[in-house]
Amino acid sequence: MIEGWNSDVVLKRDVFSTVERGRYRTGAGEVGAILRHLDEVPGWSRPLAKLLFARELRALKAAPEGVGPPLLYADRDRLVRGFIDGVALHIAKPHGDAGYFKSAKAVLRRLHRAGITHNDLAKEQNWLRATDGSARLTDFQLAIVFRRRSKLFRVAAYEDIRHMLKHKRRYAPQALTARERRILARKSIVTRVWMATGKRVYYAITRGLFNFTDREGGGMRLIHDAPLIAARLKSHPQVRDAAIVAYPDRRAGVGLYAFVEAQGVDEEALRAAMDGTVPALERMQLIEALPRRPDGEIRLEALQLVAMNQIDSLDALAMSDAERQILAPIVAGRRNLLDRFSF
Repeated sequence: MIEGWNSDVVLKRDVFSTVERGRYRTGAGEVGAILRHLDEVPGWSRPLAKLLFARELRALKAAPEGVGPPLLYADRDRLVRGFIDGVALHIAKPHGDAGYFKSAKAVLRRLHRAGITHNDLAKEQNWLRATDGSARLTDFQLAIVFRRRSKLFRVAAYEDIRHMLKHKRRYAPQALTARERRILARKSIVTRVWMATGKRVYYAITRGLFNFTDREGGGMRLIHDAPLIAARLKSHPQVRDAAIVAYPDRRAGVGLYAFVEAQGVDEEALRAAMDGTVPALERMQLIEALPRRPDGEIRLEALQLVAMNQIDSLDALAMSDAERQILAPIVAGRRNLLDRFSF
């Protein structure tokens, strides 16, 4: 046990580490924090787990302030880093926000000037949008701290930039410059070789042997279980639509939360109709209407924050007044109060 640490919920547990969110007591008082520890790592995966742990620790020590989370504590098998008040890119969805990507470019410039490459920025969950709208980075397990600006450093830094620009192309394509478009069109030779060879081996090991996926937050349950549950719910005559998101659950590790647009039926009846026909569903909330964008797309990122009980982060989402009015009763009636973070 780390002196001064109080855990609220386990965010993730795999063969490389356990990640928890909680509070850590510093000289200035308690702050929100994230703990990564290797206490439950099996022996066969421990060497690689230690390597990833050491990479993250070294990078957090060397990273400039304001680029990623601050390192608050570390020992042989545990580290505590500060909690960044914001939401992941796949939740924030900063459509048209050129300012965010200007900030992202500045963050990468500072990281690279410190001789660090992140090496895992293709994943949207490793990009955060802070409450002030600026970019931050997280999850430095694959990061490398270079002693000099070698050829390998320049290639890795180039790929960091290219992955950032892929996100910019998705969310703010109008802000891409001619030079940025050229970077997007040209993968490094290392990347081309990796995609042709090593990436296939990586997927075979992680998705086959370790049963991992790169889906944000839900893993295999969100990919395999959620569609079955959603289809069964939508087959009920009183259900108009349903959306399922994943959230950290104290008991199941990863829980599934269904928001069900229905009338004339209650939760007990729906669960009875599903009993034994689909995988387990931890939480269900019947609602009058799902929050949607003007084009009809369900605001899954907003529902994700409700499921995770990160209500304070909803303000970081760009939403219309109509969307917020629909979301308000969903927030008020949320079913996850037992998993609240007790800040």
